[in-house]
Amino acid sequence: MATIKQVLQIAHPELGVKESPPNSNRTKYGRWFALDGYPWCMMFVQWVFAQAGMPLPCRTASCSTLLRWFQKNQPARVTQSPEPGDIAIYNFGHTGIVESVAPKTITAIEGNTAPNTSGSQNNGGEVCRKTRKRSLVTAFIRPDYQKEVSHMDNTPSPAHKSSVDWAVQKGILTGDADGDLMLSQSVTRQQFCTMLLRFAKLIGKD
Repeated sequence: MATIKQVLQIAHPELGVKESPPNSNRTKYGRWFALDGYPWCMMFVQWVFAQAGMPLPCRTASCSTLLRWFQKNQPARVTQSPEPGDIAIYNFGHTGIVESVAPKTITAIEGNTAPNTSGSQNNGGEVCRKTRKRSLVTAFIRPDYQKEVSHMDNTPSPAHKSSVDWAVQKGILTGDADGDLMLSQSVTRQQFCTMLLRFAKLIGKD
């Protein structure tokens, strides 16, 4: 079992890999899958997960077959609300691994697509990063990832411990939604303004 980060770390270096010779559908992913010369977008996804040590439970080169398998056997893992690491099944016979999510789009790493919009999007011959409308996705499949261990940055150095403890106690320094104070990270201007306002309220000067 792997984490989302580990899967994406395996997919990233594959960006730019092309089939050889051009228009042949011949790739290392097809050779690995023992189906070289056939459209390989799903074989690329299968290869990435296998390299991460978590092969998908349905070994297929078909996007629709993988989706049907999950709908039948693990329906809870089929969703319309994407997250990084999901497998996107597009409505034009194509697939990719979701890298990031926006309100109306997703960005995914996809095999056998084209780097621009003029080429074939489901048989384009290259591993590319693509941003597409979420409306083009039939469904997202969420693999059974290992949860990543969260490393909280909440331990100040001895020289700053008293001031950090004071700021936390007074509600000036609150951290993120998970309670991570992120003590060693830089402060943005907007974060600085928020802390200034909290201090002003504390002393009655807001």
